[in-house]
Amino acid sequence: MANTQPYRVRTISEFHQLRGLPKPAHPLVSVVNLAELEHACVTESTATILDFYSISIKRCLGGKFKYGQQEYDFDEGVMFFIAPGQVFAVEAELQAAASFSGWVLAIHPDFLWNTPLAKTIKRYEYFDYSVNEALFLSEKEETTIINLFQTIQQEYQSNIDAFSQSIIIAQIELLLTYCERFYQRQFITRKIANHQILDRLEALLDDYFDSVDLLDKGLPTVHAVAEALAVSPNYLSGLLKVLTGQSTQQHIHDKVIAKAKERLSTT
Repeated sequence: MANTQPYRVRTISEFHQLRGLPKPAHPLVSVVNLAELEHACVTESTATILDFYSISIKRCLGGKFKYGQQEYDFDEGVMFFIAPGQVFAVEAELQAAASFSGWVLAIHPDFLWNTPLAKTIKRYEYFDYSVNEALFLSEKEETTIINLFQTIQQEYQSNIDAFSQSIIIAQIELLLTYCERFYQRQFITRKIANHQILDRLEALLDDYFDSVDLLDKGLPTVHAVAEALAVSPNYLSGLLKVLTGQSTQQHIHDKVIAKAKERLSTT
């Protein structure tokens, strides 16, 4: 029987070693050009856990990569965000390696220790999005992200001094803010798909409130609603905030009030 335990990568040095890269210039932060990686493309999924943050932008011309149950053509830049301790799996078609490119920013939590970003990075909800909720970049957005990656890389490859960490932290904060902006844009520009989610949410809540005794069952949870819609809770709330100005919880509560008024008007 195959080993189903996820493979754990504990340090950035271990990540470099695993991918056949030279020893990292900095032990706690690294920018990797994926064109330099030793690709071990397999058709079998390999589950992995990282003990550090990973922010990546990837392209794969002429091939497909599979994250979870979702298959992607990486003809345009696609971003993924992984927090420490998350399990993710990657599959690649064998022919994909020759044209695979992109960048990865790896940040160990120890690099953020005793800085405001150590707390604020947890507020960026896209680290908790499912892998099928990736960020698709325009060409201009992709250039912005790559420039920031390269700026971070240039800083830690220079002589480290008392200002180095603060400068790198500032660039990471700018990167995270840009990514939040680009996700907001994606919620708006992918109107058809996102409004379909909203329509399915409305139908789901209508069915629930029409068929369930709330005194017995209570309100549906955000997690249960998101699971039924096949999206992550944070992605659903982020989407609703853009489309309706409300979180999922607020949307559910407003639906309850609307249903109560509807029933009162018919009694």
